[in-house]
Amino acid sequence: MPDRDTFQDAAEPSRRRLFVYNGGFLTQTRIRRILELSGFDVTIGLPKAPQDFVGVWGQSPTSPRGEAIAAKTGHKVVRIEDAFLRSVLPARLGKEPPLGLHVDKTGLHFDPETPSDLETLLKTHPLDDTHLLERARAGMDRLRRGHLSKYNGHDPEAEIPAAGYVLVVDQTKGDASVTASHANRNTFREMLFDAREAYPGAKILIKSHPETLGGARDGYLRAEDCDANTELFDRNVAPQALLEGAIAVYTVSSQLGFEAILAGHKPNVYGQPFYSGWGLTQDRVPLARRQRRLTRAQLFAAAMILYPVWYDPYHDRLCTFEEALNTLEAEVRAWREDHRGWVATHMRLWKRQPLQRFFGSTEPMRFARPSIAAAKAERHGARLMCWAGKITEDLAAAGAIRVEDGFLRSRGLGAALTPPLSLALDDLGIYYDPNQPSRLEHLIEASVTLSDHARQRAAALLRAITKSNLSKYNLGGAALPAGLPAGRRILVPGQVEDDASILLGTQGVRTNQELLEAARRANPAAVILYKPHPDVEAGLRKGHVPEPETLADAVLTATDPIAALSGVDEVWTMTSTLGFEALLRGKSVTCLGQPFYSGWGLTDDRAMPIARRGARPDLIGLVHAVLIDYPRYFDPLTGRPCPPEIAVSRLAQGDLHPSTFTNRLLSKLQGGWATAAALWR
Repeated sequence: MPDRDTFQDAAEPSRRRLFVYNGGFLTQTRIRRILELSGFDVTIGLPKAPQDFVGVWGQSPTSPRGEAIAAKTGHKVVRIEDAFLRSVLPARLGKEPPLGLHVDKTGLHFDPETPSDLETLLKTHPLDDTHLLERARAGMDRLRRGHLSKYNGHDPEAEIPAAGYVLVVDQTKGDASVTASHANRNTFREMLFDAREAYPGAKILIKSHPETLGGARDGYLRAEDCDANTELFDRNVAPQALLEGAIAVYTVSSQLGFEAILAGHKPNVYGQPFYSGWGLTQDRVPLARRQRRLTRAQLFAAAMILYPVWYDPYHDRLCTFEEALNTLEAEVRAWREDHRGWVATHMRLWKRQPLQRFFGSTEPMRFARPSIAAAKAERHGARLMCWAGKITEDLAAAGAIRVEDGFLRSRGLGAALTPPLSLALDDLGIYYDPNQPSRLEHLIEASVTLSDHARQRAAALLRAITKSNLSKYNLGGAALPAGLPAGRRILVPGQVEDDASILLGTQGVRTNQELLEAARRANPAAVILYKPHPDVEAGLRKGHVPEPETLADAVLTATDPIAALSGVDEVWTMTSTLGFEALLRGKSVTCLGQPFYSGWGLTDDRAMPIARRGARPDLIGLVHAVLIDYPRYFDPLTGRPCPPEIAVSRLAQGDLHPSTFTNRLLSKLQGGWATAAALWR
């Protein structure tokens, strides 16, 4: 449920007409939809009924039209603005719809002339609910860790000057929040002068607005305003990184002043933005009616949780701040990894369209032969990508990023050419190769210090996965056969024997036959259930065991792997992902190989220890690293990046990728090639 009540009132009908005089309300479908979900029917004409409203966009050039009609007819004005977390790029540069809106019946948050709904919240709401303030502190932490802001087209790794500078924040010329505070170019010049006076000899950075960086608008401060100690800082860096190195912050009314408060600063404010007047700023133009003293968490709770109307594009509904933040994190991650473009090599033809949808929404992917891929990437300023199992020393030396399927992949086999919902990029190695570190290993190691809110998210994701009985491929299948012998049951999952995880992550035991023999030898009295791998059952890959019944008490052909897990006490495996899925369900797991989830103290490891895996995360930490931090997710219904919670929701709903004739034909050909190759060995 969303945090903010819609404009429902016992004295008013459930829906109201909102008369607008700006074409954007009619043509920008996201904005119109959020208003509809908030209880408004957006329309044109003249308001007549007492419950009608007039809608205007902030203090835009078109707002006087609506204001004049409202004044003439006596109807209330509803002012609409973008929420404080908007999108990856500014609207003028990226054409992206907003994640949420401010829908204000009394004023505008940036206009001090009249109290807004936000100011009323800050002035009168108790803001003392423990859960609300915990959510606020968690939200502040997530924004800081993710380097997230209203606009997010910046590089968190970009170089910034050495710490110790004064940050003076410029804004776009004619910005409504500036004019509402009766500020102008002279105000910005005065602010710069005061910063120099207060910090003589200190380096001063004039931070340009993101829209001025893209050339869409001009700022107030110019190169001519700089001296030997002043730099017009127009590099596209994360605001949090700049704030960490600043010794003081000066602003008129920029949202960066709000973010400076969240970062622990007490900024000097020369306008009257919503965040001034509450004891968290040094106000050069105080507003007498604001006398309350608030904490940073209280300010954040009102401005980010209670005031905005947030939108969930995946389910077309209003949502909570945290759900909107999940969406933004997914979109920002995709942009940061993809905006330079990709040149990919060693990609089968059938994979190219799914990869293009996954990684090519910002800049179309290019595909190239291995011999020219690195040079082509360098020529285009793009990143280099290679399917993990095909990487060569030359490609690795050229900095190729490995890509592989994620662990909540699809409803259907990769061998059957089913497109993935999750893919993992790894800049260090790849998760199934224990012979070298991988990005996943680093994430698992770091998970021992997860924040409380990150742990809560991982725990909720784990509950959703187990409740919906999800696995990597979600093939379904038969239930566990009735009449199985009683006793301590051990599931032995078969694997594809030429799979890279076996070739790279096993020593003594490397075949399904040897795995079964080892499990029986170590557990002579146990009930052993053998589950052949789906690709092997389908005749697509190597791994057939001639007579498994001689070692196993039952062979679970065509059995749903999750149903098989539900009926056993433990799992014996080489490197199967089913071992990870068993851990998710509280089963004991014995590893005869070195899968990504072994060596952390969560499994009984019979293979050679991996010395670098010394951290001891718990299951929740492992879940966060493996299912939240490591893979990226793609929503096939909206065609957009999505958080893992949406992938889980989609997988739980059913088959999202109807099999096409082309895929069925290619799958059969692939199976035929595999069979022919086996006969010629």
